[in-house]
Amino acid sequence: MKSLRTIALKEAQNRVSPEVTAPSTKISDFFGSNVFDKKKMKDFLTKEVYEKLISTIGQGELLNQEDANQIASAMKTWAMAKGVTHYTHWFQPLTGSTAEKHDSFFEPSSEGAIEKFAGSALVQQEPDASSFPNGGIRNTFEARGYTAWDPSSPAFIMESKAGKTLCIPTVFVSYTGEALDFKAPLLKAVAALDKAAVDVCQYFDKGITKVNASLGIEQEYFLVDLSLFNARPDLALTGRTLFGHMSAKGQQLEDHYFGSIPERVFAYMVDFENEALKLGIPLKTRHNEVAPSQFECAPIYEEINLAIDHNQLLMDVMEKVARRHNFKVLLHEKPYAGVNGSGKHNNWSLITDTGKNLLAPGKTPKNNLMFLTFFVNTIKAVCEHADLLRASITSVSNDHRLGANEAPPAIISIFLGQQLDEILDEIEHSRISKKTKEENGLWLGIPKVPQILLDNTDRNRTSPFAFTGNKFELRAVGSSANSSAPMTVLNAIVADQLVKFKVDVDKLIKKGDKKDVALLTVIKKYIKESKNIRFEGNGYSQEWADEAAKRGLSNIKTTPKALDALVSEKTTELFTKTNIFSQRELHARHEILLENFYKKLQIEARVMGEVTHSQILPAAIAYQNTLIENAKGLKELGLSKEAIATPLAIINQLSKHIGEIKTNIDAMLAQRKVINNIEDTRDKAIGYDEKVKVYFDTIRYHTDKLEQIVDDSLWPLPKFRELLFLK
Repeated sequence: MKSLRTIALKEAQNRVSPEVTAPSTKISDFFGSNVFDKKKMKDFLTKEVYEKLISTIGQGELLNQEDANQIASAMKTWAMAKGVTHYTHWFQPLTGSTAEKHDSFFEPSSEGAIEKFAGSALVQQEPDASSFPNGGIRNTFEARGYTAWDPSSPAFIMESKAGKTLCIPTVFVSYTGEALDFKAPLLKAVAALDKAAVDVCQYFDKGITKVNASLGIEQEYFLVDLSLFNARPDLALTGRTLFGHMSAKGQQLEDHYFGSIPERVFAYMVDFENEALKLGIPLKTRHNEVAPSQFECAPIYEEINLAIDHNQLLMDVMEKVARRHNFKVLLHEKPYAGVNGSGKHNNWSLITDTGKNLLAPGKTPKNNLMFLTFFVNTIKAVCEHADLLRASITSVSNDHRLGANEAPPAIISIFLGQQLDEILDEIEHSRISKKTKEENGLWLGIPKVPQILLDNTDRNRTSPFAFTGNKFELRAVGSSANSSAPMTVLNAIVADQLVKFKVDVDKLIKKGDKKDVALLTVIKKYIKESKNIRFEGNGYSQEWADEAAKRGLSNIKTTPKALDALVSEKTTELFTKTNIFSQRELHARHEILLENFYKKLQIEARVMGEVTHSQILPAAIAYQNTLIENAKGLKELGLSKEAIATPLAIINQLSKHIGEIKTNIDAMLAQRKVINNIEDTRDKAIGYDEKVKVYFDTIRYHTDKLEQIVDDSLWPLPKFRELLFLK
């Protein structure tokens, strides 16, 4: 009987890519064709309602029921003309994925069947709130929760062979008003940043009335043939390989990075890009990443709420299209031990309604000071809340990646580049003059900040938070994460810092300092106070870990302890005063994240026990029995002890590894039973981290040794050389 691995290998080797046809030869002809964007709104709405909707999107003004009815009717008319039969509120619960409940436009009536979509159905729906992660906010018997339309993110149509659905981006809140999703807190944080940034912008340009956070999310991922994936229970159930000896060839030759894209992979990329482009996701870049079978795609920058919606939608599209190509997309941060993991680099900047990037220095002293204000306040915000930012990117899967000489370390630091680092040092140590001295190249006693080009400095891939010319890049976000979590934190802490900055500046102005002198005085103070967070060297080195400890920077390597920052007194004060989270919401999220952590480890431990007992050990014992028969036969032939020594030695090796696996699996399962009785969620998460997970590497070591010894035809699981190199 053929093994599942044998069947999978044959299927993978004989794959033929489906034909991929773009909707048009020009992307501009079909980009956004499945999106109810502003152009379509204008075509389908009256001028008055269109202007009200644009005002709602831009300024948050409320729509009345009559306007909502007209918008819903226009959406329905547009969608049905494209073959849509159902609609759904599309939201992002705290599961980490998206959620949807489809309803038909169809309604029976006394006069016959009709298609109907009322404004009330557009604006609000009621999914079950008790069945999603809620951290105790909802009981099982308290089921009511609401999704509410987010007009700032346009509705879109999801297509499949079976039909088309109109998807309406929404927030998800409980009956009592607490946020149960990622989007609601993000929108609050973005609003807080907008207000705080505009207030500070008034020092420089009275014409600025709005500041938008901008975001570009680079998405890394692995591809594996679907049959090989299905033959690996660990990949299917946990997203990563719990076993597997590294292939003799991995990434050591550095020949995959930016190499020629394999034909089958290229067909998949073109297919999912076409689908994404129709949904208005502005994908721009595709390439091979560092590890074998690892790839990346990246969009053009967008307003932050839309960018995150698009990234969540992109991951869904990638997965659906992968099935057509008999691929499985692996978004786990570390699906394969021994090669690079995957991240989601978040490129963040601030754009005014006048078109200025506040993180791009200009040519004039005035613009330089404006840049310095937002640049230094961002650094100060990260310095003040480094542990909270660390908590926002933590997860059981990202723990495998952070600090693994392929991704930023768990220590939060900021890389600026030599030029800007030296400029801040110079400002810190310069005397602030009360007069402008343009003639000798000085302004307020400091050198002018030169215009910073995008490539003014080398990139530092070891830095969690790096300035890259006109934006900051948060490199520590995991590939499977919803970027709302870290972006909510980043926008909130910068907003809070800008509020404090304005208070500090206004105090000096009231004391009689000129505005520019007051601005620079506070900037200089902040530069000095946040200096510890700046680091220009190798974040992978032990020297940096030692230096960071001297500076008082945290190095929290695991999720349960990193999450403590989420419910600290400092964090609670930050979020409650900005009305982004209540204390109850913070504790609920803390509980959800801890539960998610230990439950995923619980699943991994169960899979490890099941696969070793039902597949790995039987294969090893079967091979051992073959060798025993071989040794018996050699002995019966009257051969010398030396001749029998080799099979006996292998039998002993097998026995040793089989015994170690059985001993450690039994010990791990016993520990799991003990820890499952712990009631406190944090203690249980720490217990799984420190008392259960510690067995994983030992069990893996011995199973990987068996993989090297056991007859290849008997080994049940597809090997790394097959998973990584069969495309």
